Amino acid sequence: MRQVTITLNGESRSCLVKPNETLLDVLRDKLGVKSPKCGCDHGDCGSCAVLLNGKSVRSCLIFAIECEGMEIRTLEGVSGDKLSALQEAFIEFNSFQCGYCAPGVIITATELLETNPHPSLDEIKEALSGNLCRCTGYTPIFDAIMAVTKKEDE
Repeated sequence: MRQVTITLNGESRSCLVKPNETLLDVLRDKLGVKSPKCGCDHGDCGSCAVLLNGKSVRSCLIFAIECEGMEIRTLEGVSGDKLSALQEAFIEFNSFQCGYCAPGVIITATELLETNPHPSLDEIKEALSGNLCRCTGYTPIFDAIMAVTKKEDE
């Protein structure tokens, strides 16, 4: 076991981790962060996406021990005490049915909008190509993201 210290949603957090524990397992089981989900445990579905030093990554594929000193942002840290414009748009456009993929999709879309505030529909599709949603057919998700980019233009 080794102590690892990270900045989680703006707060310094430390815990003991085994060398083979994934970031996903540590976030959920040791740090109590429940938004990243284990959808496939192979990095294929995007349900476990978090922002690691500002970049969307699959937390099921990263060993927690590798994250020493890094900044991790989960859905809980995207907006603070109130919903972000992106989260509000997802509600407005009824972008999710079961919601299992929602945290990963919002994390990935957050990174996209932080790096490219005015993406085209094709850029949105490309950015979300690693996020699997079995319920919506993606159109309401794309519509919500496009609506956020238009609101920022106004």
